[in-house]
Parts: sequence; structure tokens; C-alpha cells
Amino acid sequence: MGRESTRTVRIGNRVIGGGNPIAIQSMCNTRTENVNETVEQIHRLEAAGCEIIRVTVPNMEAAKAIKAIKKEISIPLVADIHFDYRMAIAAIENGADKIRINPGNIGGEERVRAVVDAARERQIPIRVGVNSGSLEKDLLEKYGGVTAEGIVESAMDKVKMIEDMGYDNLVISIKSSNVLMCVKAHELIARETDHPLHVGITEAGTLYSGNIKSAVGLGIILYQGIGDTIRVSLTGDPVEEVKSAKLILRTLGLREGGVEVVSCPTCGRTKIDLISLANQVETMAAEFDSLSGIKVAVMGCVVNGPGEAREADVGIAGGEGEGLLIRKGQIIRKVPEDKLLETLREELAAIREERQKEV
Repeated sequence: MGRESTRTVRIGNRVIGGGNPIAIQSMCNTRTENVNETVEQIHRLEAAGCEIIRVTVPNMEAAKAIKAIKKEISIPLVADIHFDYRMAIAAIENGADKIRINPGNIGGEERVRAVVDAARERQIPIRVGVNSGSLEKDLLEKYGGVTAEGIVESAMDKVKMIEDMGYDNLVISIKSSNVLMCVKAHELIARETDHPLHVGITEAGTLYSGNIKSAVGLGIILYQGIGDTIRVSLTGDPVEEVKSAKLILRTLGLREGGVEVVSCPTCGRTKIDLISLANQVETMAAEFDSLSGIKVAVMGCVVNGPGEAREADVGIAGGEGEGLLIRKGQIIRKVPEDKLLETLREELAAIREERQKEV
């Protein structure tokens, strides 16, 4: 079941599934009841490219804060619920665009039904989430521990429970911190359901390890045509999750826009502070997110630098305390090292202006 064939689900002002663009999600790490702090973080995430945001709702104060938060943001808001079904109902009543629940940890069938009835009344989608750490005892015994098959069976049992209650406005999420288990689980569940899938590697880790695990796992899953929304789960500033998700999608050709920065690994021939410059260029390039199909090369020496830079739209080939500025294969001029970053910014601004004139 490829993403073009999944059902469409509306989450606030966004539609997922059915071949719509894969949406980037993140989750606030603020206390939801602290409205100002939460709104400030969501604004930063929006600016970075986040398209759906999730907040935790562990208490009634957090549930009530959703109404105030919603007034200040423009992207859909998802309420994350665990254990207390009343928090799910309160979140819906206060304007959540979607709720995330694990029906297995909010009580019996009647409590699940109460949540489903509230969602049905307002046509709020329910994300049914199952993690490898929350598998039921009988499934652990059946499969001899945590397995991809057990994760899928657990999720589909919960989906069937809600469908039997007459509601199918659903999104499914199955996650594991074991990358290959997570991949296999998504391959299995994609054959069993046409509900949209939210994909991610849960508890992936720090910025370093989490990015590697997420890139590998999400890369395999998405390349197979599986997945309608994604989250890169990292221990740190959630803005980094959004930046990583965008790069994963662009690398797979699943999203256009943004400037691609390539840089050489440096060697003893490098005569400029290329490592610092490349990092600054990558940060600066985010200012030009509306540009698509633009490549910037930051190269450290005259051996491979000119050739690589000529293949880019804009490039630098480092010299000793200076660099050659190259645009569309032509050497434009030499630029002192301390002017290279600003010169690249000016060139990108010029490209953006040229494109605007063409329109």
C-alpha cells in the first residue's frame, strides 16, 4: 500500500494521505500549560518548517491551555494523551486538531468509546499510537518478546476496536527504537491497512546518533513509498528535528525547495577555515528556503575545488586566506576569507531576485 493509495485525513488546515506531500511533525518539550513558552517554541518550529505540532496533555491545565495556544499558531495542533481518557476529551473540547492515544493504556473499552464519541462529534482524527515498549503481555508471550509482528498486531487490534465503534478517521503510528524492527513493522502494516501512517524511529537518541538512526530507518521506509507524515525524534531542541526531517525528504527527492549545501571533508591542502565556513553557510542557506534546485559548493582547495564548484550554481574554491567565487561554472572573482560568507549570501539573494523577476 503506497502513500498514493492511503486514505486522506484532514488535520486542521492540512490534509495528509492520498499522495499529499509528506508532512513534517515535531513535538514541544515545554510544559503545555505554560502558554507563552509553548507558543514561542511553536513559532520557532513553524519558522523552521514544521507543519504539524504535538503537545503533551498530562493534566487538565494542559488540556485547557490548548484553546489559548491555538489562537496564537497557524499549524495544526495534536494533543498527546496517555493513561487518562478524560484528558483526551478535554483536549478535543478545547480545540485540538487531532489526538494521539494508545487505546491500551487509557482504560477499558467504554473509556475508549467515550473518546471516540467526542472525536466523532467534532470530526477530529485519532492517531492510534503503539510503541515497542508498550506491547501487551499476551503479545510478548505469543511472539517470544518484542517483534515487528507483535507491534503490528497490537496496532491493528486497536484500529479494529475503534472501527467497530463506527469511526475510521484514523492515523496509525508504530514505532521502535530498533531501526530494523521498525522498518519491518512498517513494511508489514502497509500491506494490511490503507490508513495514513505517521512514521519515525522513537527514542532515536542525541543529535548525532538520533540523526543517523532516523536517516537510515526513515530513508528505507520512505523510499518504499510508505509514510504520510514523519517525525525525527531527537534529544534536544525540536527545531533540529524539523531541519533533519526536511533534509531527509529532500535527499530522497520527496520534497523540493531549499538550498543544497555540499562541502569537502578537508585535508592538509585546506588553507581556509572551511569547517567553520561550511557550518555557517548551511545555517545561512536556511534564509533562502524558497529557492529550489540550487546547489552551493564550499570546497577547501584548488585540487578538486574548482571542478566541484563549477558543478554547483554557486561555489567557493579555497585558496590561502581567500577563495575563488564561481557561479554557473565561471570564476567571478577572488574574495578574502572573511568576506566569503557574505559574498555567498549576496549571490543567493541575486538568484532569488532573478527568479522573482522571471515570475
